[in-house]
Amino acid sequence: MISIDKSCFIGAGLHRHVYVHPDNPDYCIKIVVKGDDSESKREQSYYRHLQHRDISWKMLPRFIGNEETDLGNGAIFELVRDADSNISHTLEYYLNSPELTAANATGIVHALRELEEYLLSNRVITMTLKPKNIMYQRISSNSGCLVIIDNIGNSDLLPLANYCRPIAKMKIARKWQRFIQSMRTEYADSRPLQECLDRL
Repeated sequence: MISIDKSCFIGAGLHRHVYVHPDNPDYCIKIVVKGDDSESKREQSYYRHLQHRDISWKMLPRFIGNEETDLGNGAIFELVRDADSNISHTLEYYLNSPELTAANATGIVHALRELEEYLLSNRVITMTLKPKNIMYQRISSNSGCLVIIDNIGNSDLLPLANYCRPIAKMKIARKWQRFIQSMRTEYADSRPLQECLDRL
């Protein structure tokens, strides 16, 4: 059993808390703290589907496995870190500051273009794309990569998009447009972000 150091807390979602793995700083552990583990089971089932398809993991952290902890069952994933080894911040962190958005505009625009292409080419289905569920991994002072860390998977009763390329691409394209529009609306007062989105 793994003992979790609560000082290694990284962040929290609706149902899970995330900690740095105590034995490997390149991994994190997601632990259910509210509700059941249905979200984790759905997520892991979809990860196994992606592993079977042998996709690129450039913009998704790899799922490592499950381990029991003193706080409950933990799902272990790769931890997203910047080039300087610091834990990456979410895209939301950058977008909440017009100054940070402006300073990283070139990198954010390029990373958004790459993420859209990545999702389409690898046919990765997401529940909902939100800036708080996407890390901006800084590669250099003016470049970075977006990595989706949550809300991966397909909740459709008949998940046809998992197996049919045209349906998958249509679904991904719709969700991407909603994502872009949601950022336009939520950050309507951020001129740097609006200019970034205009460049896509």
